[in-house]
Amino acid sequence: MFPQSTDRGTGKDSTDMTLHSPELAALDRLTSGRSTCRAYQHKALDIKLIRSIIGMAGRSASWCNVQPWQLVITETLESTERFREALMQRIKVHPENESDLPFPPSYDGIYGERRRGAGIALYSSLGIGPKDTERSAQQAFRNFRMFDAPHVAIVTVPVELGPYALVDAGGFISSFLLAAYAHGVATTPQGALARHAHFVREYFDIPDTQHMICAISFGYAENEHPVNRFRTTRAGVDDLTRFA
Repeated sequence: MFPQSTDRGTGKDSTDMTLHSPELAALDRLTSGRSTCRAYQHKALDIKLIRSIIGMAGRSASWCNVQPWQLVITETLESTERFREALMQRIKVHPENESDLPFPPSYDGIYGERRRGAGIALYSSLGIGPKDTERSAQQAFRNFRMFDAPHVAIVTVPVELGPYALVDAGGFISSFLLAAYAHGVATTPQGALARHAHFVREYFDIPDTQHMICAISFGYAENEHPVNRFRTTRAGVDDLTRFA
């Protein structure tokens, strides 16, 4: 049974059709129910559960079936905490961006509007006003605490496989998020950690022949925390598609 959630996107086409099959109903519940978690319980997952999530996500499609994604996952609360502390200390000394991949220089137009809307909803859920720069900065820094998640996965791909490996990795990440949700596990896909890819690769002894894509923090959600109750909106089919 899937976890209960009210995270249904507001795209107007999401419920336009009757879901005639169990497969469609299950997929609809997964894609509309999953959300990004920002507060976790201090409880480790069983390794068999983690392996089951990875096995399901590993069925994701990839270019020529190369399956380029590689994971490093903290297995215990202690190993996650050691990494968390090391990462925060690093960022305090070296806050500059050292990502393997270039970040967008800006978000303009509709992309900027969506980004601002998500930020406003997030901070409003915590009672943080637009002029409260101190609390905003504190909340932003929680990215590097990984929102106190008990586990984190570092996702990388081989440098030599080029841009299509990045496309493949995106598909795998999406599958991982849905597979975790189907197992009752909350997730936080995090580009913020990729801003410190050099340190992350060095910490986990990942060779520089691998590009870090992102991190995925995961565990059991603290469902009563207000930050886990806000929801982002989703564009409708007409906003995303041009039929030719």
